[in-house]
Amino acid sequence: MAFRNQLSRRTVLKGLGASLSLPLLDAMQPTVAVGAGNALKETASPQRMAFMFVPNGAHLPLWTPQRSGYDYDLPTILEPLARVQDDLTVLTGLTHDKGRANGDGPGDHARSASVFLTGAQPHKTAGADFRVGVSVDQVAASHLGKTTRFPSLELGCDAARTTGSCDSGYACAYSHHISWASANSPVAKEINPRLVFERLFGGDNQTDNDKARAKRDFFQKSLLDFVAEDAKQLHSRLGRDDQHKLDEYLAGVRAIERRLEQTNRKSPESVDIDGMPLPAGIPDDYAEHLRLMGDMMVLAFQSDLTRVCTFMFGRAGSNRSYREIEVPDGHHNLSHHGNDPVKLDKISRINRYHVQQFAYILERLKAIPEGDGTLLDNCMILYGSGLSDGNRHNNENLPVLLAGQGGGQIRSGRHVVYEEETPMTNLFLSMLDRVGVSIDYLGDSTGRLPYLG
Repeated sequence: MAFRNQLSRRTVLKGLGASLSLPLLDAMQPTVAVGAGNALKETASPQRMAFMFVPNGAHLPLWTPQRSGYDYDLPTILEPLARVQDDLTVLTGLTHDKGRANGDGPGDHARSASVFLTGAQPHKTAGADFRVGVSVDQVAASHLGKTTRFPSLELGCDAARTTGSCDSGYACAYSHHISWASANSPVAKEINPRLVFERLFGGDNQTDNDKARAKRDFFQKSLLDFVAEDAKQLHSRLGRDDQHKLDEYLAGVRAIERRLEQTNRKSPESVDIDGMPLPAGIPDDYAEHLRLMGDMMVLAFQSDLTRVCTFMFGRAGSNRSYREIEVPDGHHNLSHHGNDPVKLDKISRINRYHVQQFAYILERLKAIPEGDGTLLDNCMILYGSGLSDGNRHNNENLPVLLAGQGGGQIRSGRHVVYEEETPMTNLFLSMLDRVGVSIDYLGDSTGRLPYLG
């Protein structure tokens, strides 16, 4: 058989300080010649992984479905996921033993973040000698990142700290990071969606990037204006279906760019949860901040700029208030609910609010066609917390969701219940297997997680 690639998967639209990667088009998929006048398209959709962290655990009675298997009803907190329920796997019974004190005393929130993707016990220190373990995302990035412009993408909504103590003698690095390139090297996350956009679609030359950004700002031009000529030429070479895909993609990029422009017009008194002024480019509204960062991840996956992403909805122990849902109390303070029904109701509303933003991201992925399915079909998106109940500070039976089908390797639409104390790191090994990365162990893993495929 002979293979012919009409358009390189790495085709980009270029302009001054702009390099716009493209989604997977039919013209990028190899054509297999099978006989005179006959040809067959090969589907070659890459597999992506994302890991999303929410702080302070969850109210499990309103999180956990009553029934296991396919025939389950979404509980109150998970109801916003109704439109993507068939793409969702609810996992019950997973545990992070190394998030427990294990002789190290208090500091459960810091441990919950540092263990989340590493499965390793953090060394208790408030100094610079912090140490935990390599996280699953960085294991994946070390293999998959060789084929993309960015090995991984780290996103968040709270500014990060690495120095000082943030939780009972644990260095702030533990509370503020879930991605670790090595045992003592946390990977910095970006919290400004505008800067993420510039990083994803800027050119290769920083001087040109700066000039182009200044020119766009001065003339109120779009990034798309800089690549318009390339886009026009490419458009004329494509078939009708690909032309439609390209038009939709460019329209989506422009819509996000307009939303980013709005964030630069914030009032001067806009502040973050610590009372510090918000930099230009960061939305006042927390939900819009989450959604814009989620849109950055979707764009990066759609254009194959990266296949690995982490996203912290908030740092461990976050005490953000949620006045937009009539919860003015601090999240961390509420998590110490003492079984007070009023506080439990507020915690549930915060949990549901986070899930609503997660649902938005999944629906964005599901709305993008790719190959014979959707972009979400070719993803594995893990969402959860390193604590179960914020009041008990326990680490068994963690609230964990897995969205997407990993290219058909995950049987989604189910609630799967595992024996309690099953290491969450077993899930990580199974996810890595499904993207072609096979390792013997990670953190406290004891094997692969069954019943996923």
